[in-house]
Amino acid sequence: MGRNASLDPDDWDALRAQGHRMLDDMVDYLQTLRERPAWTPIPQEVRDRHHTPLPTGPMDLAEAHRLFLDDVAAYPGANLHPGFMGWVQGGGTPVGMLAEMLAGGLNANLGGRNHMPIAIEAEVAGWARQMFGFPETAGGLFVTGASMANFIGVLVARNQALTPAVRRTGLAADGRRLTAYASTGAHSCVTRAMEMAGLGSDALRLIGVDADRRIDLGALAAAIAADRATGFTPFLLVGSAGTVDVGAIDDLAALADLADTEGLWLHVDGAFGAMGMLAPAIAPRLKGLERADSIALDFHKWAQVPYDAGFVMVRDGAAQRATFATAAAYLQRETRGLAAGGWWPCDDGPDLSRGFRALKTWFTFKVLGADAIGAMIEHTCALARDLEAKVRASNQLALLAPAQLNIVCFRYQPEDKDADVDALTHAIVARMHENGVVAPSLTRIDGQAAIRAAIFNHRTETRDIEALVREAISLGDELSGARA
Repeated sequence: MGRNASLDPDDWDALRAQGHRMLDDMVDYLQTLRERPAWTPIPQEVRDRHHTPLPTGPMDLAEAHRLFLDDVAAYPGANLHPGFMGWVQGGGTPVGMLAEMLAGGLNANLGGRNHMPIAIEAEVAGWARQMFGFPETAGGLFVTGASMANFIGVLVARNQALTPAVRRTGLAADGRRLTAYASTGAHSCVTRAMEMAGLGSDALRLIGVDADRRIDLGALAAAIAADRATGFTPFLLVGSAGTVDVGAIDDLAALADLADTEGLWLHVDGAFGAMGMLAPAIAPRLKGLERADSIALDFHKWAQVPYDAGFVMVRDGAAQRATFATAAAYLQRETRGLAAGGWWPCDDGPDLSRGFRALKTWFTFKVLGADAIGAMIEHTCALARDLEAKVRASNQLALLAPAQLNIVCFRYQPEDKDADVDALTHAIVARMHENGVVAPSLTRIDGQAAIRAAIFNHRTETRDIEALVREAISLGDELSGARA
């Protein structure tokens, strides 16, 4: 086919010049975030422009870049913006963006084989072991996010309970009815993990919470005893290190004691809260995390690594490999050459094709340092306490859940006692999004609609907290008719 079969450019200098323009535009974009709305509704004509047939011919790179700036970058999901306080999402960093560019240039497949990107992932896994007090033999693997990390934790626990033979014979061959336990505050992905593991959501016992919204230890012990008495086989206990709604941390040390006594696998969903180990003021509240059998976490949340950078750790690395490793002729290992290499990550999880997620995490920690990340984490918690104090001091706002870490749930309280406060709360949040100043999210606390401010963005400042309170009161007054 000759030279024309290559997809490399004919003019490398032109590509270089355009690439510099694209990089400069993204640096400008990040530098001027505060000058733009937190969120902008997408006009229908913009959506319509992107219902197109498959492109069969080329477009100039500069033209594609212009479309990106006009139609994509202009209508983002808001999590970069200082006023974003919605879902549990990190804000990324310029350092992480540049690292992602380098990873894209390498186009490394981290399923295995003998190349340095595998060593970089192993290095970051070593940092994680140090961070959480896990042994050198523990498994550590980058995945898409905590949903996949929690799924892996459930699968390894299931295989330990039923032995790896379950991979061949299936669940029905064993006959035991396995049960797992988590709090009512656990993330919904734990339920989905039970479903995908073939165990079913009915096998997950959701235990009530105490006044601090941590799993009720007495109710948990009673549920385990009741299941044993009726012929079930308890096998898994899922603790939360930062629940998604309010940021509660279960008593992980007590859960570890109970897991030891009952012979259960202790998995901790630390999607965002586990990174609190980097913050001296928060780390003591995570006591017991070092005793977990497995941990799910996201570097792309509190650690601000660009999406996506989930991670799973399993104390018994051999058990993790026994859950996933598969012999195949086309994946045979050698002692020399590219097919060598002591660790093939595809043995530790379901993915064979894997991107170089480790590089942006490596750059983030190398360039910024763990101490700075920990200080930023403590700062977001301080902002949450400030917001909590402002809500408590207001006659027009009601606190629905105290700030456990960096999440505050509250609502506007209208003068009209017969008002539909749930509908009003939904309307206030929608208007906040449309106004583009701040962007919280919604949740329900004890059956009541709540404005949920999840403060994860390292760019958020006190002025953004003040803007949130001001918007909540102003819009509440307007929409409830308290202000003409």
